[in-house]
Amino acid sequence: MSRPVTAAFLVIGDEILSGRTKDKNIGYIADYLAAVGIDLKEARVVPDDEAEIVAAVNALRTRYDYLFTSGGIGPTHDDITADAVAKALGVGIGEDPRAIALLRERFSEADLNPARRRMARIPQGAELVANPISKAPGFWIGNVVVMAGVPSIMQAMMDEVGPKLRSGAKMHATTLDSGGHPEGDYATGLAQVAQAHPAVSIGSYPSFKEGGGFKNQIVVRGREPAAVEAAAAAVREMLARL
Repeated sequence: MSRPVTAAFLVIGDEILSGRTKDKNIGYIADYLAAVGIDLKEARVVPDDEAEIVAAVNALRTRYDYLFTSGGIGPTHDDITADAVAKALGVGIGEDPRAIALLRERFSEADLNPARRRMARIPQGAELVANPISKAPGFWIGNVVVMAGVPSIMQAMMDEVGPKLRSGAKMHATTLDSGGHPEGDYATGLAQVAQAHPAVSIGSYPSFKEGGGFKNQIVVRGREPAAVEAAAAAVREMLARL
């Protein structure tokens, strides 16, 4: 089997870390990438600080096949993602005529003020990522894909990027109910099943039930359906013995 395709997601913005804005993008992009056969291996949140963004971009882009970012490409002074990405990759940045043309589709010359023109500053050599909602583009340079933080716009940008991504074998998953058994009852048996089926990953996930008490689910994941089913059968047998 070919090597899995991996990705990281970098969320940029003081508003996320302060709690003022609740992130909705990590879960979305995790689902999106899983559906196309890309493993999201890491997600980080950093403030609107150039040094922090540069450090995170350089750490993540060298570790994974793709790095996706959201946030910090608007018109205000704290929207510094484009500059930080350009610095991380060691390229220049300037007003891009292609981006200006897109902004002119939405704004008149009178309304295309210096603040809005900031959204046309693109690192040299980058490909634009179309924004069908508000026109201000994201960009793709190297293996770094830079997108807006507004969830609806980020999702639209992912639809533009998705068909161009290199993907791998999709992950298959089977979810099993523990049958009311608490984790402490089956933890040892589950570890033995996991050790016997190294081609899959097995996790146990407790949650609260309405009316009180826990509901425990066991999830078996893998790229080979036969391996997933074999491990799931072993989990069922283990639970039946309890």
